Amino acid sequence: MGSQSPPSLPPVYIVSAVRTPIGQFQGSLASQSAIQLGSHTIKSAIERVPSLKPQDVEEIFYGNVLSASLGQNPARQCAINAGLGESTICTTVNKVCASGTKSIILAAQTIMTGNASCVVAGGTESMSNVPHYLPTLRKGSKYGNDTLVDGLLKDGLTDAYSHQHMGLQAEECASDHSIPREDQDAYAIRSIQKAQHATKTGLFAKEIAPVEIPGPKGKPATVVSEDEKPSIPLNEEKLRGMRPAFITDGSGTVTAPNASPLSDGAAAVVLVSESFLKANDLKPVAKILGWADAAQKPSKFTTAPALAIPKALDHAGVRTEDVSAFEINEAFSVVALANLKLLGLSEEKVNLHGGAVALGHPLGCSGARIVVSLLGVLREKGGKVGCVGICNGGGGASALVVENLQ
Repeated sequence: MGSQSPPSLPPVYIVSAVRTPIGQFQGSLASQSAIQLGSHTIKSAIERVPSLKPQDVEEIFYGNVLSASLGQNPARQCAINAGLGESTICTTVNKVCASGTKSIILAAQTIMTGNASCVVAGGTESMSNVPHYLPTLRKGSKYGNDTLVDGLLKDGLTDAYSHQHMGLQAEECASDHSIPREDQDAYAIRSIQKAQHATKTGLFAKEIAPVEIPGPKGKPATVVSEDEKPSIPLNEEKLRGMRPAFITDGSGTVTAPNASPLSDGAAAVVLVSESFLKANDLKPVAKILGWADAAQKPSKFTTAPALAIPKALDHAGVRTEDVSAFEINEAFSVVALANLKLLGLSEEKVNLHGGAVALGHPLGCSGARIVVSLLGVLREKGGKVGCVGICNGGGGASALVVENLQ
Protein backbone atom coordinates (compact mmCIF):
# COMPACT_ATOMS: atom_id res chain seq x y z
CA MET A 1 0.00 0.00 0.00
CA GLY A 2 1.25 3.47 -0.82
CA SER A 3 0.32 6.57 1.14
CA GLN A 4 1.60 9.00 -1.45
CA SER A 5 -0.46 11.45 -3.48
CA PRO A 6 -0.70 10.77 -7.22
CA PRO A 7 2.83 10.81 -8.71
CA SER A 8 4.57 14.21 -8.88
CA LEU A 9 1.57 16.07 -7.44
CA PRO A 10 1.80 17.90 -4.12
CA PRO A 11 -0.23 16.60 -1.16
CA VAL A 12 -3.69 17.92 -0.27
CA TYR A 13 -5.25 17.60 3.16
CA ILE A 14 -8.79 17.70 4.54
CA VAL A 15 -8.83 19.74 7.76
CA SER A 16 -12.59 19.84 8.41
CA ALA A 17 -15.59 17.77 7.32
CA VAL A 18 -19.19 18.33 8.38
CA ARG A 19 -22.74 17.75 7.24
CA THR A 20 -26.23 18.72 8.25
CA PRO A 21 -28.58 16.11 9.62
CA ILE A 22 -30.47 14.53 6.72
CA GLY A 23 -34.13 15.54 6.72
CA GLN A 24 -36.91 13.56 5.13
CA PHE A 25 -38.91 14.84 2.17
CA GLN A 26 -41.19 17.60 3.50
CA GLY A 27 -39.74 16.85 6.90
CA SER A 28 -37.55 18.48 9.54
CA LEU A 29 -35.46 20.61 7.14
CA ALA A 30 -38.16 21.44 4.58
CA SER A 31 -38.31 25.07 5.69
CA GLN A 32 -34.66 25.53 4.68
CA SER A 33 -33.63 26.16 1.09
CA ALA A 34 -30.66 24.45 -0.51
CA ILE A 35 -28.83 27.78 -0.19
CA GLN A 36 -29.52 27.99 3.54
CA LEU A 37 -28.43 24.40 4.13
CA GLY A 38 -25.28 24.86 2.06
CA SER A 39 -24.24 28.14 3.65
CA HIS A 40 -24.77 26.69 7.12
CA THR A 41 -22.54 23.74 6.36
CA ILE A 42 -19.78 25.84 4.77
CA LYS A 43 -19.79 28.20 7.75
CA SER A 44 -19.74 25.29 10.20
CA ALA A 45 -16.86 23.56 8.39
CA ILE A 46 -14.74 26.72 8.61
CA GLU A 47 -15.68 27.41 12.24
CA ARG A 48 -14.45 23.96 13.27
CA VAL A 49 -10.90 25.08 12.46
CA PRO A 50 -10.30 27.90 14.99
CA SER A 51 -7.29 29.38 13.20
CA LEU A 52 -9.06 29.39 9.83
CA LYS A 53 -10.75 32.62 8.78
CA PRO A 54 -13.42 33.01 6.08
CA GLN A 55 -11.08 35.21 4.03
CA ASP A 56 -8.58 32.33 3.86
CA VAL A 57 -10.91 30.41 1.54
CA GLU A 58 -9.94 31.22 -2.04
CA GLU A 59 -12.36 29.03 -3.96
CA ILE A 60 -15.46 26.87 -3.59
CA PHE A 61 -16.72 23.93 -5.63
CA TYR A 62 -20.20 22.98 -4.52
CA GLY A 63 -22.60 20.40 -5.85
CA ASN A 64 -26.25 21.11 -6.57
CA VAL A 65 -28.49 19.21 -8.97
CA LEU A 66 -31.96 20.68 -8.65
CA SER A 67 -31.13 24.37 -9.11
CA ALA A 68 -34.39 25.64 -10.61
CA SER A 69 -35.60 28.81 -8.83
CA LEU A 70 -32.56 28.97 -6.52
CA GLY A 71 -31.07 31.89 -8.41
CA GLN A 72 -27.74 32.29 -10.15
CA ASN A 73 -24.80 30.07 -9.18
CA PRO A 74 -25.99 28.41 -5.95
CA ALA A 75 -22.37 27.80 -4.86
CA ARG A 76 -21.73 31.54 -4.90
CA GLN A 77 -24.85 32.23 -2.86
CA CYS A 78 -23.86 29.60 -0.31
CA ALA A 79 -20.40 31.15 0.01
CA ILE A 80 -21.58 34.74 0.40
CA ASN A 81 -24.28 33.74 2.90
CA ALA A 82 -21.66 31.79 4.87
CA GLY A 83 -19.69 34.98 5.32
CA LEU A 84 -16.98 34.38 2.73
CA GLY A 85 -15.51 37.33 0.89
CA GLU A 86 -16.70 38.64 -2.43
CA SER A 87 -13.35 37.68 -3.96
CA THR A 88 -14.06 33.99 -3.34
CA ILE A 89 -14.28 32.08 -6.64
CA CYS A 90 -17.36 29.84 -6.72
CA THR A 91 -18.40 27.06 -9.09
CA THR A 92 -21.59 25.02 -8.92
CA VAL A 93 -21.10 21.40 -9.96
CA ASN A 94 -23.86 19.21 -11.41
CA LYS A 95 -22.74 15.60 -11.93
CA VAL A 96 -26.07 14.42 -10.60
CA CYS A 97 -25.59 12.17 -7.53
CA ALA A 98 -21.80 12.33 -7.79
CA SER A 99 -21.71 16.14 -7.67
CA GLY A 100 -20.37 16.32 -4.11
CA THR A 101 -17.56 13.84 -4.70
CA LYS A 102 -16.62 15.50 -7.98
CA SER A 103 -16.53 18.87 -6.21
CA ILE A 104 -13.97 17.49 -3.74
CA ILE A 105 -11.92 16.06 -6.61
CA LEU A 106 -11.96 19.43 -8.39
CA ALA A 107 -10.91 21.17 -5.18
CA ALA A 108 -7.98 18.78 -4.71
CA GLN A 109 -6.90 19.25 -8.32
CA THR A 110 -7.08 23.04 -7.96
CA ILE A 111 -4.75 22.92 -4.95
CA MET A 112 -2.41 20.38 -6.52
CA THR A 113 -1.97 22.53 -9.62
CA GLY A 114 -1.10 25.57 -7.52
CA ASN A 115 -4.20 27.64 -8.24
CA ALA A 116 -5.29 27.86 -4.60
CA SER A 117 -4.14 26.89 -1.11
CA CYS A 118 -7.49 26.66 0.71
CA VAL A 119 -10.68 25.44 -0.98
CA VAL A 120 -14.09 24.39 0.36
CA ALA A 121 -16.01 21.65 -1.46
CA GLY A 122 -19.23 19.76 -0.92
CA GLY A 123 -22.84 19.92 -1.99
CA THR A 124 -26.40 20.79 -1.04
CA GLU A 125 -29.93 19.81 -1.98
CA SER A 126 -33.43 20.55 -0.78
CA MET A 127 -35.60 18.07 -2.60
CA SER A 128 -38.55 19.33 -0.55
CA ASN A 129 -38.40 22.71 -2.29
CA VAL A 130 -37.96 21.78 -5.94
CA PRO A 131 -40.64 23.57 -8.00
CA HIS A 132 -42.96 22.29 -10.68
CA TYR A 133 -42.55 23.62 -14.23
CA LEU A 134 -45.07 24.83 -16.79
CA PRO A 135 -43.06 24.34 -20.01
CA THR A 136 -45.70 25.71 -22.40
CA LEU A 137 -46.25 28.99 -20.59
CA ARG A 138 -43.57 31.03 -22.34
CA LYS A 139 -44.88 30.25 -25.82
CA GLY A 140 -48.47 30.42 -24.73
CA SER A 141 -51.00 27.66 -24.31
CA LYS A 142 -53.33 27.84 -27.31
CA TYR A 143 -55.93 25.27 -26.46
CA GLY A 144 -56.75 22.57 -23.92
CA ASN A 145 -55.25 21.64 -20.58
CA ASP A 146 -51.68 22.24 -19.46
CA THR A 147 -49.54 19.84 -17.46
CA LEU A 148 -47.25 20.75 -14.61
CA VAL A 149 -43.88 18.99 -14.76
CA ASP A 150 -42.35 17.94 -11.44
CA GLY A 151 -38.81 19.37 -11.48
CA LEU A 152 -37.70 16.77 -8.96
CA LEU A 153 -38.79 13.92 -11.20
CA LYS A 154 -37.70 15.56 -14.47
CA ASP A 155 -34.21 16.75 -13.51
CA GLY A 156 -33.34 14.44 -10.65
CA LEU A 157 -34.96 11.02 -10.98
CA THR A 158 -35.52 10.40 -14.69
CA ASP A 159 -32.95 9.03 -17.14
CA ALA A 160 -32.53 11.67 -19.85
CA TYR A 161 -31.96 9.08 -22.60
CA SER A 162 -34.62 6.43 -22.09
CA HIS A 163 -36.93 8.78 -20.15
CA GLN A 164 -37.35 6.00 -17.60
CA HIS A 165 -37.50 6.53 -13.86
CA MET A 166 -34.17 5.55 -12.33
CA GLY A 167 -36.01 2.90 -10.35
CA LEU A 168 -36.60 0.94 -13.54
CA GLN A 169 -32.85 0.91 -14.11
CA ALA A 170 -32.41 -0.38 -10.57
CA GLU A 171 -34.75 -3.20 -11.61
CA GLU A 172 -32.55 -3.76 -14.66
CA CYS A 173 -29.57 -4.05 -12.32
CA ALA A 174 -31.39 -6.58 -10.14
CA SER A 175 -32.14 -8.67 -13.22
CA ASP A 176 -28.62 -8.36 -14.66
CA HIS A 177 -26.97 -9.51 -11.44
CA SER A 178 -29.63 -11.93 -10.16
CA ILE A 179 -30.32 -10.05 -6.93
CA PRO A 180 -33.75 -11.04 -5.58
CA ARG A 181 -36.19 -8.92 -3.62
CA GLU A 182 -35.38 -10.78 -0.41
CA ASP A 183 -31.70 -9.82 -0.58
CA GLN A 184 -32.56 -6.18 -1.22
CA ASP A 185 -34.96 -6.05 1.73
CA ALA A 186 -32.44 -7.76 4.02
CA TYR A 187 -29.76 -5.29 2.97
CA ALA A 188 -32.07 -2.32 3.62
CA ILE A 189 -32.84 -3.64 7.08
CA ARG A 190 -29.14 -3.98 7.89
CA SER A 191 -28.44 -0.45 6.62
CA ILE A 192 -31.22 1.00 8.77
CA GLN A 193 -30.08 -0.95 11.83
CA LYS A 194 -26.51 0.31 11.41
CA ALA A 195 -27.69 3.91 11.07
CA GLN A 196 -29.95 3.58 14.09
CA HIS A 197 -27.05 2.17 16.12
CA ALA A 198 -24.74 4.98 14.96
CA THR A 199 -27.37 7.55 15.93
CA LYS A 200 -28.13 6.07 19.35
CA THR A 201 -24.45 5.70 20.28
CA GLY A 202 -23.49 9.19 19.08
CA LEU A 203 -21.25 8.06 16.24
CA PHE A 204 -22.73 10.69 13.93
CA ALA A 205 -22.55 13.51 16.47
CA LYS A 206 -19.08 14.74 15.53
CA GLU A 207 -19.85 14.98 11.81
CA ILE A 208 -23.23 16.73 12.13
CA ALA A 209 -23.63 20.53 12.29
CA PRO A 210 -27.08 20.96 13.91
CA VAL A 211 -29.54 23.22 12.09
CA GLU A 212 -31.64 25.78 13.97
CA ILE A 213 -35.16 26.13 12.57
CA PRO A 214 -36.86 29.44 13.43
CA GLY A 215 -40.10 28.94 15.31
CA PRO A 216 -43.48 30.41 14.40
CA LYS A 217 -44.14 33.93 15.60
CA GLY A 218 -43.78 34.07 19.37
CA LYS A 219 -42.44 30.53 19.66
CA PRO A 220 -38.84 29.39 20.21
CA ALA A 221 -36.63 27.92 17.53
CA THR A 222 -36.04 24.20 17.30
CA VAL A 223 -32.71 22.53 16.67
CA VAL A 224 -32.42 19.55 14.32
CA SER A 225 -29.34 17.61 15.40
CA GLU A 226 -30.01 14.05 14.21
CA ASP A 227 -30.88 12.38 10.92
CA GLU A 228 -34.64 12.11 10.67
CA LYS A 229 -35.29 8.66 9.19
CA PRO A 230 -33.27 6.57 11.70
CA SER A 231 -35.48 7.97 14.48
CA ILE A 232 -38.46 6.13 13.00
CA PRO A 233 -38.87 2.62 14.49
CA LEU A 234 -38.02 -0.12 12.02
CA ASN A 235 -40.88 -2.45 11.17
CA GLU A 236 -39.20 -5.33 9.35
CA GLU A 237 -42.46 -7.09 8.53
CA LYS A 238 -43.91 -3.96 6.96
CA LEU A 239 -40.71 -3.33 4.98
CA ARG A 240 -40.73 -6.85 3.57
CA GLY A 241 -44.41 -6.56 2.71
CA MET A 242 -44.26 -3.32 0.70
CA ARG A 243 -45.36 -3.51 -2.91
CA PRO A 244 -42.76 -2.97 -5.65
CA ALA A 245 -42.68 0.67 -6.72
CA PHE A 246 -41.73 0.46 -10.39
CA ILE A 247 -42.72 -2.93 -11.81
CA THR A 248 -46.12 -3.97 -10.54
CA ASP A 249 -46.79 -7.17 -12.48
CA GLY A 250 -45.48 -9.36 -9.68
CA SER A 251 -41.88 -9.50 -10.88
CA GLY A 252 -40.72 -6.20 -9.36
CA THR A 253 -38.08 -6.16 -6.62
CA VAL A 254 -37.38 -2.49 -5.88
CA THR A 255 -39.62 -0.90 -3.25
CA ALA A 256 -39.74 2.46 -1.53
CA PRO A 257 -38.07 1.18 1.67
CA ASN A 258 -35.28 -0.74 -0.07
CA ALA A 259 -34.44 2.39 -2.07
CA SER A 260 -33.07 5.69 -0.78
CA PRO A 261 -35.74 8.22 0.24
CA LEU A 262 -36.10 11.76 -1.09
CA SER A 263 -34.26 14.02 1.34
CA ASP A 264 -32.76 17.38 2.24
CA GLY A 265 -29.20 18.08 3.41
CA ALA A 266 -25.77 19.53 2.79
CA ALA A 267 -22.13 18.66 3.46
CA ALA A 268 -18.79 20.45 3.22
CA VAL A 269 -15.08 19.75 3.60
CA VAL A 270 -12.16 22.17 3.80
CA LEU A 271 -9.08 21.22 1.78
CA VAL A 272 -5.65 22.85 2.06
CA SER A 273 -2.16 22.56 0.61
CA GLU A 274 0.74 21.26 2.69
CA SER A 275 2.33 24.71 2.86
CA PHE A 276 -0.96 26.25 4.09
CA LEU A 277 -1.33 23.44 6.63
CA LYS A 278 2.11 24.05 8.09
CA ALA A 279 1.98 27.85 7.94
CA ASN A 280 -1.27 27.90 9.90
CA ASP A 281 -0.40 25.00 12.22
CA LEU A 282 -3.51 23.06 11.20
CA LYS A 283 -4.29 19.50 12.25
CA PRO A 284 -5.18 17.33 9.25
CA VAL A 285 -8.17 15.02 9.28
CA ALA A 286 -7.20 13.13 6.13
CA LYS A 287 -4.99 13.21 3.08
CA ILE A 288 -6.22 12.84 -0.50
CA LEU A 289 -4.58 9.80 -2.07
CA GLY A 290 -6.34 9.46 -5.41
CA TRP A 291 -9.56 9.64 -7.37
CA ALA A 292 -11.24 8.52 -10.58
CA ASP A 293 -14.36 8.84 -12.69
CA ALA A 294 -15.90 6.21 -14.95
CA ALA A 295 -18.85 5.91 -17.30
CA GLN A 296 -20.76 3.30 -19.26
CA LYS A 297 -24.19 2.83 -20.86
CA PRO A 298 -26.65 5.24 -19.16
CA SER A 299 -29.04 2.52 -18.02
CA LYS A 300 -26.13 0.73 -16.33
CA PHE A 301 -25.29 3.68 -14.07
CA THR A 302 -25.97 1.44 -11.09
CA THR A 303 -22.71 -0.49 -11.50
CA ALA A 304 -20.44 2.35 -12.64
CA PRO A 305 -18.83 2.50 -9.15
CA ALA A 306 -17.38 -0.96 -9.86
CA LEU A 307 -15.42 0.75 -12.65
CA ALA A 308 -14.52 3.97 -10.83
CA ILE A 309 -13.38 2.44 -7.53
CA PRO A 310 -10.60 0.22 -9.00
CA LYS A 311 -9.39 3.18 -11.08
CA ALA A 312 -9.26 5.38 -7.99
CA LEU A 313 -7.39 2.75 -5.98
CA ASP A 314 -4.90 2.34 -8.82
CA HIS A 315 -4.48 6.10 -9.02
CA ALA A 316 -3.80 6.16 -5.28
CA GLY A 317 -1.42 3.20 -5.36
CA VAL A 318 -3.61 1.32 -2.88
CA ARG A 319 -4.65 -2.34 -2.99
CA THR A 320 -8.27 -3.25 -2.36
CA GLU A 321 -7.31 -5.43 0.60
CA ASP A 322 -5.56 -2.48 2.26
CA VAL A 323 -8.72 -0.36 2.38
CA SER A 324 -10.14 -0.24 5.91
CA ALA A 325 -13.60 1.01 4.95
CA PHE A 326 -15.67 1.79 1.88
CA GLU A 327 -18.69 4.03 1.39
CA ILE A 328 -20.76 3.07 -1.66
CA ASN A 329 -23.80 5.28 -2.05
CA GLU A 330 -27.00 3.35 -1.65
CA ALA A 331 -29.14 4.95 -4.34
CA PHE A 332 -30.96 1.64 -4.08
CA SER A 333 -30.12 -1.43 -2.02
CA VAL A 334 -29.50 -3.28 -5.26
CA VAL A 335 -26.78 -0.74 -6.19
CA ALA A 336 -24.78 -1.57 -3.09
CA LEU A 337 -25.32 -5.32 -3.50
CA ALA A 338 -24.35 -5.34 -7.19
CA ASN A 339 -21.16 -3.35 -6.62
CA LEU A 340 -20.18 -5.48 -3.65
CA LYS A 341 -20.59 -8.51 -5.89
CA LEU A 342 -18.64 -7.06 -8.81
CA LEU A 343 -15.80 -5.78 -6.62
CA GLY A 344 -15.63 -8.87 -4.42
CA LEU A 345 -16.03 -6.79 -1.27
CA SER A 346 -17.25 -7.96 2.12
CA GLU A 347 -20.16 -6.03 3.56
CA GLU A 348 -18.16 -5.94 6.81
CA LYS A 349 -16.12 -3.12 5.26
CA VAL A 350 -18.91 -1.18 3.53
CA ASN A 351 -21.23 1.55 4.84
CA LEU A 352 -20.49 0.67 8.45
CA HIS A 353 -22.72 3.40 9.88
CA GLY A 354 -25.52 2.77 7.40
CA GLY A 355 -26.06 4.38 4.02
CA ALA A 356 -28.48 6.37 1.92
CA VAL A 357 -31.24 3.77 2.20
CA ALA A 358 -31.26 4.48 5.93
CA LEU A 359 -30.37 8.18 5.94
CA GLY A 360 -31.60 9.62 2.66
CA HIS A 361 -30.10 10.78 -0.62
CA PRO A 362 -30.14 14.57 -1.16
CA LEU A 363 -28.73 14.40 -4.69
CA GLY A 364 -26.21 17.25 -4.76
CA CYS A 365 -25.12 16.56 -1.19
CA SER A 366 -24.65 12.79 -1.14
CA GLY A 367 -21.25 12.62 -2.85
CA ALA A 368 -19.83 14.83 -0.11
CA ARG A 369 -21.91 13.27 2.67
CA ILE A 370 -20.36 9.85 2.06
CA VAL A 371 -16.87 11.38 2.35
CA VAL A 372 -17.81 13.02 5.67
CA SER A 373 -19.33 9.76 6.93
CA LEU A 374 -16.33 7.73 5.75
CA LEU A 375 -14.03 9.96 7.80
CA GLY A 376 -16.30 9.32 10.78
CA VAL A 377 -16.07 5.57 10.26
CA LEU A 378 -12.28 5.69 9.95
CA ARG A 379 -12.06 7.76 13.13
CA GLU A 380 -14.28 5.43 15.14
CA LYS A 381 -12.76 2.21 13.79
CA GLY A 382 -9.14 3.40 13.74
CA GLY A 383 -8.95 2.66 10.01
CA LYS A 384 -6.07 3.84 7.86
CA VAL A 385 -7.37 4.10 4.30
CA GLY A 386 -10.90 4.68 3.03
CA CYS A 387 -12.60 4.82 -0.35
CA VAL A 388 -15.93 6.22 -1.53
CA GLY A 389 -17.79 5.42 -4.72
CA ILE A 390 -21.03 6.90 -5.99
CA CYS A 391 -23.00 6.30 -9.17
CA ASN A 392 -24.67 9.08 -11.09
CA GLY A 393 -27.48 9.27 -13.60
CA GLY A 394 -26.36 9.01 -17.22
CA GLY A 395 -24.08 6.04 -16.61
CA GLY A 396 -21.30 7.60 -14.54
CA ALA A 397 -19.59 7.32 -11.19
CA SER A 398 -16.93 9.08 -9.14
CA ALA A 399 -14.58 7.64 -6.51
CA LEU A 400 -12.12 9.08 -4.02
CA VAL A 401 -9.44 7.52 -1.81
CA VAL A 402 -8.24 9.10 1.45
CA GLU A 403 -5.75 8.33 4.20
CA ASN A 404 -7.05 8.83 7.73
CA LEU A 405 -4.88 11.12 9.87
CA GLN A 406 -7.18 11.54 12.89
